[in-house]
Amino acid sequence: MSMNKGAMKKLTKKVITGAMLLFLCCLCIGCEKEKEKVSLSIWASEAKMDLMDGFMKEFIEIHKDEADIEYKISKEDEDTCRDTILANPDGVPDIFAFADDQLDDLKKAGVLHAFDKDPEKVLDPFGGKDSVAYRSVVRDGHIYAYPETGNGYFLYYNKKYFGDEDVKSLERMVQIAGDSNKKVSMYLGSGWYLYSFFKAAGLELNLDETGTKNICNWNATDTAHTGLAVAEALSGICAKRGFVSVDDDLFLEGVNDGSIIAGVNGAWNADKIKSAWGADYAATKLPSYEVDGQQVQMASFMGYKVLGIGAKTKYPEWAEKFVEYATSKDSQVKEFETTGEVPANHEVEEMDSVKNEPAVMALSQQSEFAELQRVASPFWDAAAKFGAIIESGNPDKKNLQHLLDNMVKGITG
Repeated sequence: MSMNKGAMKKLTKKVITGAMLLFLCCLCIGCEKEKEKVSLSIWASEAKMDLMDGFMKEFIEIHKDEADIEYKISKEDEDTCRDTILANPDGVPDIFAFADDQLDDLKKAGVLHAFDKDPEKVLDPFGGKDSVAYRSVVRDGHIYAYPETGNGYFLYYNKKYFGDEDVKSLERMVQIAGDSNKKVSMYLGSGWYLYSFFKAAGLELNLDETGTKNICNWNATDTAHTGLAVAEALSGICAKRGFVSVDDDLFLEGVNDGSIIAGVNGAWNADKIKSAWGADYAATKLPSYEVDGQQVQMASFMGYKVLGIGAKTKYPEWAEKFVEYATSKDSQVKEFETTGEVPANHEVEEMDSVKNEPAVMALSQQSEFAELQRVASPFWDAAAKFGAIIESGNPDKKNLQHLLDNMVKGITG
């Protein structure tokens, strides 16, 4: 049977149209972008490993159509991150948390990734260009980390033993604790806390113009309050039965067993202390202490815990996206609810549920008497050695001025 020309044309059109549809369909399948394979390594403190794991699972779900992301989280505390990295620069992970005062050493070692972002725009939620957050993470116009949580210390106290007036004086608190056969705690074996006493007395610790060497006059003999006067005041406090100098672990142990009823510490332990003291849990700025018969307001270091990226990461785009996600407003709310640490994001910090938390209020109160932590590495060992001798009661009865001179020599060496 033969077809007429019109029928042939219709059939030809149908065949061509069908073939083209098949071709276009195959073309679209061929053009479908293959998901990227991504592998990220992360360091987090023991207290935040579960939190970071949760953030990463959320992040993977959000980007599941763009990439297949694998990850591994390992334990590394923020305060030891720099030393661990500098000891093994080839072992730097893709993403890691550290205290902001470590940034310059890490940048100098060439192990920090610089974010390709506008610092003013990115850091606007953290206080903008004139903020401590900006000064903490921006160098030469580049962001080298994102602020995660506020990092500072203040006074925790048990309201069962102390009233509002009592917590204004360290000596008063130590006396009350001693009378109750209890302790007030502050760790003098760390330069981080030891700084409080010398700065309060008007003595200085700064970096020189190169940013690599310490300038320190903690052994001064010609100042309004001398270094010797501070050392004598510290020795007197340590001799009181109501005072004890212990590290974080022993501080929490004392809080839990009831032997420590007040102490200087940071927001990272807020939830644990609240759990131990319940309705008697409270926090405020640091007290004053007595030097040369005069009460002086105790000072403190301040700064941030931050999230950075290793310079040699194979996945800088994805590492940046995760850091942005982990420090976002929603993530900082979750971090506060999980750890009790003070959010770096100002909008989160101003939420009623956050700003009314005692630890947040205390850190805010203390910020008036706090300085951005900027010291070179030799400070830590030299200050710790001096503090260890003082907290132990100077058992060898060494000359205090000689001890101060040796400490300052170590700090500035």
